[in-house]
Amino acid sequence: MLQQLRQFRDERDWAQFHNSKDLALALSIEASELNEVFLWKKAEDADPVRVREELADVLLYAFQLADKYGWDIPQLMQEKIDRNAEKYPADKARSSSAKYDKL
Repeated sequence: MLQQLRQFRDERDWAQFHNSKDLALALSIEASELNEVFLWKKAEDADPVRVREELADVLLYAFQLADKYGWDIPQLMQEKIDRNAEKYPADKARSSSAKYDKL
C-alpha cells in the first residue's frame, strides 16, 4: 500500500509539498471533514459512503506522515496499544470513560 501511495505521489511530483507540517495539517483537515459527516446528526444517520471516503483520506495522510519519518506503521500502532494498556489496565478501565489519571 505504501508503495502505491508513493508512486501516486511521485507520478504527480507532489513529494515537494509533502513535508511533515503540511501532511499533519492535511490529516487534521481531513479529520474535520470526517467529523462534518456526523455534524448535527445521530451517528446512525451519517452517510456511510462519505464516512468511508473521509476515513480513507485520514488514513492516507496518516500513512504518508508515518512514511515521511520512516516509521513502521504496525510497530508504531503496537507500541501505542502497549502504552495505552499500561495507562488503562482492563481491571480499572472496564466500562469507564475516565482518563487514565482518574482511574
